[in-house]
Amino acid sequence: MTAAETPVLETPLAASHVGLGARMVPFAGYLMPVQYPTGILAEHQWTRAHAGLFDVSHMGQAALIGPDHATTAKALEALIPAAVVELGEGRQRYSQLLADDGGILDDLMFAREAGADGRILLVVNAACKAADYAHIAARLPEGVRLEIFEDRALLALQGPEAEAVIESLGGAVSGLRFMDVASIVIAGVPVHVSRSGYTGEDGFEISVANDDVTRLWDLLLEDARVKPIGLGARDSLRLEGGLCLYGHDIDTTTSPIEGGLAWSIQKRRRVEGGFPGWARIARELEEGPTRIRVGLLIDRGALLDEAAHRQAVALDHAGGARDRLDAEGLLERAGGVGELLLVLVGGGQHHDEEGHQQRHQIGEGDDPGSAVPAAAAVSLLLRHGRSPRLRCLRPLPGRRRDACWAGRRSACRGSPPGSCSRGSSSRRR
Repeated sequence: MTAAETPVLETPLAASHVGLGARMVPFAGYLMPVQYPTGILAEHQWTRAHAGLFDVSHMGQAALIGPDHATTAKALEALIPAAVVELGEGRQRYSQLLADDGGILDDLMFAREAGADGRILLVVNAACKAADYAHIAARLPEGVRLEIFEDRALLALQGPEAEAVIESLGGAVSGLRFMDVASIVIAGVPVHVSRSGYTGEDGFEISVANDDVTRLWDLLLEDARVKPIGLGARDSLRLEGGLCLYGHDIDTTTSPIEGGLAWSIQKRRRVEGGFPGWARIARELEEGPTRIRVGLLIDRGALLDEAAHRQAVALDHAGGARDRLDAEGLLERAGGVGELLLVLVGGGQHHDEEGHQQRHQIGEGDDPGSAVPAAAAVSLLLRHGRSPRLRCLRPLPGRRRDACWAGRRSACRGSPPGSCSRGSSSRRR
């Protein structure tokens, strides 16, 4: 365990998790529930069918505050590639905090509150928040400041029954669209909600005062449709939904284009630039990146865990050109048209040494520099044993394999099935 991973903090709900029998583990400097007694698979399936309640209070909540929206928005646009000026009141977007070379320092959500001119809310990843805050504060112009909210917790209620649960407690959320934000009251508790999440399901992220979070947590769990869900299922849900995780799928060596996140850069920003790494990103948009993040589908058989994912994978074109899938799931393109061959080489402690192959035809119309249309739809067939670390689930019966899994518009946090829309992390959250 590194010093950065040493558990030194707890969320306001730590005692509640222990009382529910959660297995607590160190994560991003916090002790967090990785699973409850029913286990990760049951929690995963419950969220897909009903409503799962997550404690994500370890994540960073903050705001940029300036004299007016245009001033604050331009200050944020100098740090991220998304369009902020045009963001309407009560709306939220996903973007990335970029280094000067275009690498991703973190990914984040930002929102414009209705009626709060000059104030833009931020949610950043737990493991990155201290560095993010320092980076942002050091680059703000005069008249714009960063305010960090240490007195607020964050819950996520995710799943097809999430809306009905909140409505039953008096929370007016039925009129919210995906990525809408609003200040409402749930069972007498004032909260700020966004219709977003990190599971691929419909749902809400709920910012609430530390003093009120235990009461709200308990009220939500009184509903039979709601069960507590740990970080283990949160990870399997986001992976099944095609959502990237910062520090795994994207990092400081990855540009937004390589990470399959071009959709998060609006047209004006692509043309005007004005953000870190614009020259590199503009070039990659025009010419195509030399590598790009792709998803692997498992048709049947064993689960693909992180240890297996990090084994060597070689991709050969029939014409002899070689592509390579690196440990972070980025496909380095060598070009060429022909047959793409995936070979997973085993050797981890939970896997034997025999790899199985699945071929996929690459057509003339498949641009190696685009979001890997046909090539990314490759399926990986494994005959390895089940791993105790649940990293990648087959889509559940009746659920579509959306474009995220095909690598066309692989998205980050908050994307419902088929829409491919953050948070943030694409992330080590």
